[in-house]
Amino acid sequence: MNGFRALPSVDQLLQTDSVLQLIDTHGRQLVTATARTALDAARAAIREGADGAVQAARLPHLIAADLAGMAQTNLRPILNLTGTVLHTNLGRAILADEAIAAATDAMSSPLALEFDLATGGRGQRDDHLRDILCELTGAEDATIVNNNAAAVLIALNTFGQGRDSIVSRGELIEIGGAFRMPDIMSRAGTRLVEVGTTNRTHPRDYRDAITDTTALILKVHTSNYRIEGFTAEVGATELAQIGREAGVVVMNDLGAGSLVDLSHYGLRREPTVAEAVAEGADLITFSGDKLLGGPQAGFIVGRRDLIAQINRNPLKRALRLDKIRIAALQATLRLYRDPDR
Repeated sequence: MNGFRALPSVDQLLQTDSVLQLIDTHGRQLVTATARTALDAARAAIREGADGAVQAARLPHLIAADLAGMAQTNLRPILNLTGTVLHTNLGRAILADEAIAAATDAMSSPLALEFDLATGGRGQRDDHLRDILCELTGAEDATIVNNNAAAVLIALNTFGQGRDSIVSRGELIEIGGAFRMPDIMSRAGTRLVEVGTTNRTHPRDYRDAITDTTALILKVHTSNYRIEGFTAEVGATELAQIGREAGVVVMNDLGAGSLVDLSHYGLRREPTVAEAVAEGADLITFSGDKLLGGPQAGFIVGRRDLIAQINRNPLKRALRLDKIRIAALQATLRLYRDPDR
């Protein structure tokens, strides 16, 4: 019992100089709750035979240590020594200085996010990115959502809900976090129709699979694996022609879409978004935070009438970007106007 008398009350503990300093830093409510927890632990130790005076003397240090631990975040800078430059688990692309500055400005003041300064009426947040995306890709129109998975989801849902979407078996990808193309198609409400085999798919496979219930042909860039040897696939240009003949939307999911030819920098060549647009697909989807080098985002570029339908989908509001990412993306895209940089 004498050991317990050595412990201060919560009020007494909160009046000590060391704990008063903690209150200035962390706030009274959190410090009070932490002090109660520390006192409970001290009482438990005394019941096990610990010295009460020793426990009382340790209380301010224990409280300070607990508060410091709570204040520390695991979301902190680290060194990327993995050998993977654009590492999903490490946040992918590091933003350009211009993008960081634009994002900081967006955080610190009101913006004309959905306000048309020219007319004084309501504007659209996609307007801040649409023109430059069309300029850099050659597409008729563009819309933006919060990542590429969302871009694929809303496009499939808009055109394929309750209908069939055709994909080559060799392109039914799985990427990090067990994200599988068949699963996202199911969530979008479209029925998956697989054509060809794992290693070989021919034009006739697509043509034979098209029926009155076909809404969309999906081509998927297999960026994280490669099938070699006895293989065949239908190129985007020929697939676009098949879609036009059948009156079916053709979508090309590039995944980590690039706006520049990486082979100029000694890297493996990846298809660019402008090339995909020129090949004739109706819609092209790609990421903003991978090869493009911006914050997390998903882009859909392509035919104006199809983009308009996507923008009318109620999912668009649920998947839209906030002002911070829009500002950072705009600054990032502007850098591509000067290829030498």
